Amino acid sequence: MLEKLGYGRGAVLTFNQKRSCGLWFIIIGLVITMATTFGGSFQVNPLIFIPGYIIGYYVSFGNRYIQNKLSQGDSSLFQDKTGIIAVIFLGILIFLIAGPFIPGQNWRMVWLGAFLATGLHFFIFYYVHGKSMLVVGTLCSFISVVGMIMASIPFIYFGIADGAVKLGVGLYLLFLSKPTTSGIK
Repeated sequence: MLEKLGYGRGAVLTFNQKRSCGLWFIIIGLVITMATTFGGSFQVNPLIFIPGYIIGYYVSFGNRYIQNKLSQGDSSLFQDKTGIIAVIFLGILIFLIAGPFIPGQNWRMVWLGAFLATGLHFFIFYYVHGKSMLVVGTLCSFISVVGMIMASIPFIYFGIADGAVKLGVGLYLLFLSKPTTSGIK
C-alpha cells in the first residue's frame, strides 16, 4: 500500500515540517481550550472554534512566509499524499463517530467523537511528522474515550485536556524538536 503512494521500500523519511505542525498544535490547542471554556450549551463554542480553526490553519499551513521560516526542508511526495489521506480519513471518521450524535444534539458526544476522530487521524500523520504524532494521537484518543465512558464528569475537563495536550505537543514541536528520519520496513 505504501508503495502505491510513492514510498520506495527501505526509503528513509525525513520529518522537516515539525515546526509548522507545532505552530498549528499551539494555535488549535489554545482555540479548543478557549472555545471549551466559553462553550455554553454547545460544549465547544462554534463562534470561537470555527474562526480560530480557519485562521490557525491559514497561519500555519497557508502562509508561505511562515512556512518558509519554519520549514527545515522539503517533505516528500509520499508525505504530501499521506497528509491528504489523513485529512480525508479525519472527515470520514468525524462523520462516522460524531455524526450520529448531531440529530439528537448531543454536543458532548459530537465533540468527543470529533476529538477521537482527530486523535485517530494523527496516527497516519506519523509518516509526515514522526513519532510525536503517535504520542498526541494516543493521548487525544484516550482522553476522548474516557470522556465517552465517564459521562458524569463534565465535558469541560475533557475539552481543556484535549487542548492542553495539543498545546504541549505543539510547544515541543515548535521549539525543541529537530528534523528526524525514519525508515519503514
